[in-house]
Amino acid sequence: MGIVNVTPDSFSDGGQHAEVHSAQAWCDRLLEEGADILDIGGESTRPGARPPSAQEERDRVIPVVRHAVKLGCPVSIDTSEPLVMREALDLGADIINDVRALRRPGALEVVAAHPRAGACLMHMQGEPTDMQAAPHYDKVLDEVAQFLTSRRDAAQRAGIGATRLVLDPGFGFGKTLEHNLVLTQGLGRLADLGLPLLVGWSRKGSLARLTGRPPAADRVPASLAAALACVAQGARIVRVHDVAATVDALKVWEAMWPSPSPMPLAALGPNDNPAAIQGQAQGI
Repeated sequence: MGIVNVTPDSFSDGGQHAEVHSAQAWCDRLLEEGADILDIGGESTRPGARPPSAQEERDRVIPVVRHAVKLGCPVSIDTSEPLVMREALDLGADIINDVRALRRPGALEVVAAHPRAGACLMHMQGEPTDMQAAPHYDKVLDEVAQFLTSRRDAAQRAGIGATRLVLDPGFGFGKTLEHNLVLTQGLGRLADLGLPLLVGWSRKGSLARLTGRPPAADRVPASLAAALACVAQGARIVRVHDVAATVDALKVWEAMWPSPSPMPLAALGPNDNPAAIQGQAQGI
């Protein structure tokens, strides 16, 4: 899953693709580099970020969606805003990737009303404005698993079938380095919830703490190592900034892994039902 941030203030590439033409060209490039899914977002969720208005987010995202849906790949919208969800899905987007797990009023209903749409439900403690102030858990793996279970069940009660759902533990969203490591090591427990896992370690601040390389652009090798570690623990989709490098790393990992293991990238074709992520993400 290649990241397309149409924002002025995202933590790693804020402003690089804030203009529509730049974001559209970035979509093209990520597909050339081997991305299977494009994930387009108009809200920065870096720690301390100011949330945009619904209209501001819509104005950033929708022109890029209009371009992306013509490219013959699944298009994901990284949003919590029902207004943006509805318009993007009406234009032909395939997946809603929501850091708030469809908890805003109306979000569940929007996705349920589009029976071909998939959804990714992510765990976040707090909101981006305060999530990294003092993250605390008694047992982080248990609490994240309980939250994801509750959101999975809420989605199903709203009419969103399990085959349309993916879960994300939310690395870096209200979590310390130690929390992130425990969750990575416990991905098998989260996979036992019965849904594919999407993970996003790419260029995160915890990698800087592990490597001593603060600039986000210097965290590519660490991001590749984190992606492979998550794949080895059962992740099926990796959300990344550096698509070409990640694709190469996964090719080598697959060739050298000592036993057959499913690959993480969802092999959806144009106009496929994104609910088939569960079946098609089992291998390329």
